[in-house]
Amino acid sequence: MAKTSSTYVCQACGFTTSKWLGRCPSCGQWDSLSEEIQSPASMTETRKRWSVTDGHQEPVALSKVTANGSNRISTGSGELDRTLGGGIVAGSFTLVGGDPGIGKSTLLLQVAGHVAKSGVVLYVSGEESPNQIKMRGERLGLVSDNILALPETQVEEIERHIMSVKPNLVIIDSIQTIYTGQLSSAPGTVGQVREAAGRLLNLCKATGIPMVLIGHVTKEGAIAGPRLLEHMVDTVLYFEGEKGGAYRILRGVKNRFGATNEIGVFEMKSEGLTEVDNPSELFLSDRPKDVAGSVVVACVNGTRPMLVEVQALVATTHYANPKRTTSGVDPNRLAILMAIIEKRAGYHLMGEDVFVNAAGGARIDEPGVDMGVITAVVSSFRDIAVDSKTVIMGEVGLSGEIRAVTFIEARVSESAKLGFTKVIVPKSKKSGAWPKGIEIIEVSDVSEALEITIGA
Repeated sequence: MAKTSSTYVCQACGFTTSKWLGRCPSCGQWDSLSEEIQSPASMTETRKRWSVTDGHQEPVALSKVTANGSNRISTGSGELDRTLGGGIVAGSFTLVGGDPGIGKSTLLLQVAGHVAKSGVVLYVSGEESPNQIKMRGERLGLVSDNILALPETQVEEIERHIMSVKPNLVIIDSIQTIYTGQLSSAPGTVGQVREAAGRLLNLCKATGIPMVLIGHVTKEGAIAGPRLLEHMVDTVLYFEGEKGGAYRILRGVKNRFGATNEIGVFEMKSEGLTEVDNPSELFLSDRPKDVAGSVVVACVNGTRPMLVEVQALVATTHYANPKRTTSGVDPNRLAILMAIIEKRAGYHLMGEDVFVNAAGGARIDEPGVDMGVITAVVSSFRDIAVDSKTVIMGEVGLSGEIRAVTFIEARVSESAKLGFTKVIVPKSKKSGAWPKGIEIIEVSDVSEALEITIGA
């Protein structure tokens, strides 16, 4: 009788050990290790299935390799194609994550409807029946003979159907529901997710059939399961947005075929997710005019310049420790900018609560908006409004100097396109070809910029 091998895997971080422990030594979680039993035969089969080749592949010179990066499948959505780098690459392995109900299945069913016009799509669902998928398809107007619904959760059966159908695209909804009979653990555990994703990856690369996986997320917003899953896939996309709101942001955090941190903006309607062609107009649509603490900044996501309103509210605190609260802005970066305001600009805010918000649900994580955040805070503190036709950009150093930003010409062009007449930019030795009808003001430090914007 063949002996079995038993390992214990942490469900939080994927740490593996040969004996049970009450607390994971890697992530510190209590009672997070679960037992996974595997026989020698299944372990041998696992090693075979994880191998992309048959073990007899020879080294090949890169100059003789035929690249298929230009063979992309359009998704039918310009915003999604932009986020992916131009469309779905043949043989690519993509992971889409997001909160429950945010629109992951809706978006991918819309993609399936577009691809089905010229090929076959296999929609594998471990959570919904074909009847439920058809009901959503009828609501979206996407019922097609070329969309094949497969309610299956065992990876061996999924592999068999993929090899039989040979579809143009495979959608897995979701990877946490897929399991293999070679492991005794329940679906969704670290071992099952790792094994199922590994086998699908092997099949994807061997056949050249692109696959898109939907992944559940934890309460912290990260993909549930082992971190290895994000390393295995070619592209990782995250859906962001408020559940009660109409707008969704699809952000690319990893992309082997295009720019990272690219975003696509969608609006949820009764007919599904529709793309928003000009996100800057969306984020500035409800902006109040001539209000203290409101500043327009120019940021770049991937290769796309966007204008976003940064709002700040400074109010006297009644507690010993003033609050520093942000929404859409890095709180650690705000702490640095507050110190710069105190030391370099001479404003003492230790007795003030400071709240900073990126309006419209945007998330700003680049230093090019530093000067805009500082201007918004000082504007609210002094109760002086900044000119509503002014855009501010620039990274701020610890000594108060304003440093250059990337894609400055694209940021200025976006500002001119939306009707702004004045742009505050870092002083640079090279002069760009600025658009006509817009005033460019170069500044070198925080004090100079505040003097120009609010007369500080």
